[in-house]
Amino acid sequence: MDLAGMSLLGEVVADDRARIAFGRVGVRKDDRFAVAVGEDGTIVLTPLVSIPKRELLVWENQQLRESLARGLAQSAHGETVELGDFTQFVDGRDEAE
Repeated sequence: MDLAGMSLLGEVVADDRARIAFGRVGVRKDDRFAVAVGEDGTIVLTPLVSIPKRELLVWENQQLRESLARGLAQSAHGETVELGDFTQFVDGRDEAE
């Protein structure tokens, strides 16, 4: 396994429940990692962020992602138009249900 660009930060020891603390290398509560194990036993943790499945469409559809980015940029620059109250269209159900 190629570890080029990696820095050795020290040594850790697993406790009696096979847990290893990584706080001193910058890992914080609720951080997530993908775990890979090489044939030689090397373990590599890759930081990741989980997103709700309902938001995956934005990451899979480049046109939608670009449109969303344009809309956010326009909003940040105050380039918005007030369209009024949309509560008349709410039926009380959450579409994620």
